[in-house]
Amino acid sequence: MSLKKINTVLAAAFILFILWFGGEFILSPETTAPTFGLPSWPSGDGGGFLIIKGIRDVVMALVLGALLVTGQRRALGWALTVEALAAYGDMATVLAHHGSVATALGVHCLTATLMVASGLLFLRETRKAAAAPATTAPHPA
Repeated sequence: MSLKKINTVLAAAFILFILWFGGEFILSPETTAPTFGLPSWPSGDGGGFLIIKGIRDVVMALVLGALLVTGQRRALGWALTVEALAAYGDMATVLAHHGSVATALGVHCLTATLMVASGLLFLRETRKAAAAPATTAPHPA
């Protein structure tokens, strides 16, 4: 299987996973929240932040999906690499609030690291095209 096909499958898997997870936070935050790794449910009006997290995830997935379907593979590589920062941030949030270390590392850190690896594979795939000099018309002397 070619690197391009592997990258496409990985990106599609990330997009579907992020869409599913974000949708769960929007539609059913009270049942999805425990899977995030924090030790307790937010008090007061804090539950709204879970829906914000879901919306963030859905938008991130839509950006990746738009880049994939339009063939912007180099931009997709960069977007995967940069969007991994959100998952690393989720990991740091869980750890900073005395949440589950296993979830912080096994879900958030692993997801972020796989996103970075996938992003770097896209950048590797598109490296030759990006390095090719642009052809320009000769300048008159």
